[in-house]
Amino acid sequence: MQGRKVIQAVFFFLFFSIGAAALSSSVLSNDLLQYYQNKQLLRTAQESLERLKSLNSDYDILLERLKEDPNLVVERLAPVTLGTRTVDANTVYPRARSRQLAAARKALMEEPNGRSTEPMMPEWLNRSRKPSSRIMLFASGVVLILTSFVCFRPTKQTSEKEMRERFIS
Repeated sequence: MQGRKVIQAVFFFLFFSIGAAALSSSVLSNDLLQYYQNKQLLRTAQESLERLKSLNSDYDILLERLKEDPNLVVERLAPVTLGTRTVDANTVYPRARSRQLAAARKALMEEPNGRSTEPMMPEWLNRSRKPSSRIMLFASGVVLILTSFVCFRPTKQTSEKEMRERFIS
């Protein structure tokens, strides 16, 4: 008798928790969708912020070097600014073609570490966004909760005396 109550309690909690999860996911699917979208936007913004901080630190180092050695400005920036060619025997001046520049630009614009900007939503959330799926989740959740209360509710112990009184009257 005691083992039956334990099994009955386990089934009650199992059916009730699955039903409550289905019911709440059907009701809150729009909020969950917005949560995952905001989470992805936040992650993208943080990655961009880290990238900008890295670029700022690189530029700060370059500016410090330019302040320390004013000749560096004249040697490196003046030919580029004025469009003249410098001739230095120890330096190679590569010529970049448009195809190579396009490939370099594409590599620089890619997300770091191969991360994509697509939202990382769970597949079950994508499936449950459809109205028909939401209705089915809601209905199945209600049915499971009602089943748990009707079939697996705790029963009250009645004595033999009370049972006899019920059947006699």
